[in-house]
Amino acid sequence: MKKFLLLFAVASMSLSIYSCRETTEENMEEDMEQAGENVENEMEEAGQEVEDAAENAETEMEEEVEGTDDMNGDDDM
Repeated sequence: MKKFLLLFAVASMSLSIYSCRETTEENMEEDMEQAGENVENEMEEAGQEVEDAAENAETEMEEEVEGTDDMNGDDDM
């Protein structure tokens, strides 16, 4: 009877460990996919911010050249 209980305990532990490993692998895959999506979204946002900054810089340079820059309020006189 002791051998049977011991065998049952070992079998249960083996199944438990195997089950946990699969769950961990699945969670890791999901986390990696989510991290990839987050990086992609952040890169798109950063790219848009760079484009906006470049457009603003271009506008400011054109206004400065044309003498219509009102950023400091000094050119309005």
